[in-house]
Amino acid sequence: MAEDELLKQHNLTPPGVPGGSAKEAAVIFKFASQICKPEVQTVSLAHNNLRSGHLISTLAHYLPKLANLSLEGNNFRVWRDLDYISGRKEKLEHLRELILIGNPLRENEIANGKLNQYRSSVIRKFPQLEMLDQEPITKISFDNPSTSAVPAPAGPSKPTATTFPYEMGPSLITGVDGIIVSNFLTRFFSFFDTNRPALASVYHPGATFSFSANTSIPPRARIQGFHHSKEMPNQTKLEWSPWLNGGNGGSRNLSRMGGAVAKTLKSLHVGAEDAVKALIDLPQTVHDVTGAPEKFCVDAWPVGQGESTTLFVNVHGQLTEQPVGGIRSFDRSFVLAPSPAGSPAKAAGWDVVILSDQLLVRAYSSHEAWKPGPMRVQAGDPIPPVEELAPIVRLILLAVYERQWLTHVMQPEPQRTMVVQVSQKTGLNVTYTLDCLQNAGWNVDAAIAKFKEFKVQLPRDAFL
Repeated sequence: MAEDELLKQHNLTPPGVPGGSAKEAAVIFKFASQICKPEVQTVSLAHNNLRSGHLISTLAHYLPKLANLSLEGNNFRVWRDLDYISGRKEKLEHLRELILIGNPLRENEIANGKLNQYRSSVIRKFPQLEMLDQEPITKISFDNPSTSAVPAPAGPSKPTATTFPYEMGPSLITGVDGIIVSNFLTRFFSFFDTNRPALASVYHPGATFSFSANTSIPPRARIQGFHHSKEMPNQTKLEWSPWLNGGNGGSRNLSRMGGAVAKTLKSLHVGAEDAVKALIDLPQTVHDVTGAPEKFCVDAWPVGQGESTTLFVNVHGQLTEQPVGGIRSFDRSFVLAPSPAGSPAKAAGWDVVILSDQLLVRAYSSHEAWKPGPMRVQAGDPIPPVEELAPIVRLILLAVYERQWLTHVMQPEPQRTMVVQVSQKTGLNVTYTLDCLQNAGWNVDAAIAKFKEFKVQLPRDAFL
């Protein structure tokens, strides 16, 4: 494009040329949409020294019917470059042919023996593609055999499913005292946010820690526009470089490392001292674990490991990155063991030690993903809200009460489920929940109605 006479005539600097920008690229694409009739369906941006997908992010907006695109011989290196033109909203929905030959993104994958994975990744981003890098994409289809020359009469139309047949359940904590889980998480995230060096005592001498950053915006989050929302103005201030390059070794996203052994080893931190050094080098955060409960989901259960038993704890939630105030989603998995007598962890008041800690930081997506209740098949109108969930600590306490009740009372399964449902919706402890259900003839709706009727008369110890 740098040699294009029309662009020179209008003093337009194309993308990839020193001084070129996404704004000028947008002007060029808009110009093309106005002077070319019928609508442009084929564009070659080959060998234009393009280094970022951001430079062509407006391509689909001005050339929405684009079917054939060549990006051959440019300098796209990461999958995020393709995210600017893939997806649904204002992306290349009609693209049928794409050429990425000569880009480091493609060539590095092939050099590492990952041609099939590369093609699969591109096809997932552009599911309508028919040609990739000048080779056809094989699509599998099944022909239904005809049993009669006369078509069968059309039956009544069936409603389209909007939710999955099974509902999302609440946090699952089983086989372990929920107080242990609650105390550990509350204290750990408090130190992580305010005093990371103090976490040295809770990591086992042989503990491992690693973190990875997933920079891709989830499709539903992209559709909902979280990352450019007026309600969340700080999202545009977030940068990925502190997560990708920080932590004394950088992000350990194995799918993006391309088999680099040195990077793989450097990003795995072994021992309490190295783990804490990595934590200190990560961006500052705030985890509001005592705030809105629906923003976190906790699962925990014991895991056999040889002759010993460890505890697996998985946390999904969100964090606020400081100082910009933007929000990211995260997943964190711990493997814990009882802290030995006389150990630094025991001396510091920890009931457990960390054997393994894996942190995944993601682009923000709504906590609706784990909201108990119906699960929507695809993005659409919101499902009518259910009653407010109990706080995270209350859920953990509920697991404790439920296990004690199941052990000592041993009611049949239908009653167990009813107790959990009523306790979650009312916040009553097991004793009062049982009494409420029994007086309501084991009818959940009637029990909740009775609770609302007599709520103001209940003593403080009736609640979790």
